[in-house]
Amino acid sequence: MTDRIDKIVQTLKDYNEAYRKGSPIVSDAAYDQLVEALRNRDPDHPFLHAVEPEAFSGKKEIRHPMPMLSTDKAYTKKALERFVARVSKAAKATLIEDIVYRVTPKLDGLAGRDDGRILASRGNGEVGYDISNVFLKGVVPVGGRGLGVGEIVIKKSYFNEHLSAAFEHPRNMVVGIVSSDTLNEFAQKALEDQAVHFVPYSRLAFWEGDADILLRDMDAILTDLAGQTDYPMDGAVAEVTSPEIRDIMGATAHHYRWQIAIKTKGDTAVTEVDAVTWQVGRTGNVTPVMEVKPISLSGATIRRVTAHHAGMVRKEKIGRGSQIEIIRSGEVIPKLEKVLNPSQDVVLPSVCPVCQTPLVWRNDFLKCDNRLCRAQMEQGISHWFKTLGNADWFGIKTIRKLVENGYDCLEKIYALTEAEFINMGFGPVQSKNLAEALDISRNKPVEDWRFLAALGISNLGTGDSRKLLSHMSLQDLLAADRSRIENINGFGGITSLSIHKGIQDLRETIDHMLALGFNLVISPLVHEMQPAESIIAGKGIVFTGKMRHGSREVMQSDARRLGARVQTAVSSTTDMLVCGGKVGAAKIAKARTLNVTILSEDDYIAVIRGE
Repeated sequence: MTDRIDKIVQTLKDYNEAYRKGSPIVSDAAYDQLVEALRNRDPDHPFLHAVEPEAFSGKKEIRHPMPMLSTDKAYTKKALERFVARVSKAAKATLIEDIVYRVTPKLDGLAGRDDGRILASRGNGEVGYDISNVFLKGVVPVGGRGLGVGEIVIKKSYFNEHLSAAFEHPRNMVVGIVSSDTLNEFAQKALEDQAVHFVPYSRLAFWEGDADILLRDMDAILTDLAGQTDYPMDGAVAEVTSPEIRDIMGATAHHYRWQIAIKTKGDTAVTEVDAVTWQVGRTGNVTPVMEVKPISLSGATIRRVTAHHAGMVRKEKIGRGSQIEIIRSGEVIPKLEKVLNPSQDVVLPSVCPVCQTPLVWRNDFLKCDNRLCRAQMEQGISHWFKTLGNADWFGIKTIRKLVENGYDCLEKIYALTEAEFINMGFGPVQSKNLAEALDISRNKPVEDWRFLAALGISNLGTGDSRKLLSHMSLQDLLAADRSRIENINGFGGITSLSIHKGIQDLRETIDHMLALGFNLVISPLVHEMQPAESIIAGKGIVFTGKMRHGSREVMQSDARRLGARVQTAVSSTTDMLVCGGKVGAAKIAKARTLNVTILSEDDYIAVIRGE
């Protein structure tokens, strides 16, 4: 199983690279089918929950001032209702009663962030690539430069009329324009006709309203927005507008929790369960996968469908002979929609399928509590290298071989030499690469929150790790009691208990790894960035135009240290628009419409100095 998963992930990475270069080597349906295969085998695999990296050779890396994450998806009204419920729960902590939602079209192009000086691609969400040269090629910046996050897209009407026969999908052509130095005749003509645009999301039509109207009129809202948007769309994005609620809800490594992409419901089909198999995850959860009679759905053949957890198998009586309805949402994800006929042959495991340890129930999950379970050790080590993201060569096949030879923890692995890799049966070249990768892992800069998240502590992913280390240093966290964690917004009693216990259980490992001298980039602390005496603390501020008192990035950084909420586009949550030279009239007009305070650069300096 692990070998197959490793091969699938590598193949998907190869497909992604080709796709992002504008030269896809498989159809969308074939790609989706392979993603589906990975999800069925390992629904928690990091590849499925991380921002898909880009590979633009020869382009300068640019670190985003804020992570450009992907978006969680809602394919049904129930999923949207659950999102609204989560927002309402978070709002109670802020004492905000009137919750406003904004819905904007979700464009299907190449995402980027334009600060007026550099257009950076999404990259891996944290670091992108400088693709500013697309403007020299002829890409039109809608509304001007410096309007923040948006998408490079081609006008839908133009594509349908002139290019649909030459390109399978509008995005393929856009990627080619960004990645290639040589443009084909179709792309060149589209650029000459000014049909390829960088569209900031702040320039798109949008709807705002409360939850009741959002849930009641969602289809009509989507239809109306589509009618106002002459660009390829992939649904819409609903988000809460309150900065306070956004802060409470935070983010995962994959997406911001305060927004969700609304997608159309996928096709459904009915099939029969042949068997239920069980997989052991990194945290010991033993999860079910339904092996079903092969059935074609949205151009893919479905053979495996996740059953989510053991509680569902027990409650819905899923087993051999169950008739089920499945849905393939977004032509990617096969999910169980409902059980039509329960089975009379429901079998729940009593012992771990890998180590034979008796299983225990934790809420709806069956769990193996044997921390020495081979599957858990392999998945834990794999999670470390994938999350840390600064060392190659440690795929699951390699890790399994290490564990089989007794190198079953990070302390042992990081002590390995090139000669010891060779003695285990690795080839000379691979052994050298593995030893060098360990050195790189220690020496290459890596964020402290990524180091913490890589440890695989239950209930502590990258998003919460980042949040924790914005309130206390890593060393302080290691010494903190449970109550100090619980006092941070977003960390409840159960979560804080789990995190505290996980840290204490791994204390020796953490101390050992820190002693190896990892080159950690230390997170700035909130209290250092938000002094109480700052007049701009909590204010939403947009900087625009060419600044004289330092670069825009420097002024933004200084504002963050003073507690401001630095934004890239004027919105209803903006308090100040700080203008340098050559500011577009449209941005100033929008600020006036929204009653945003407009300041010159000198006036702003005077404000923060208290003059």
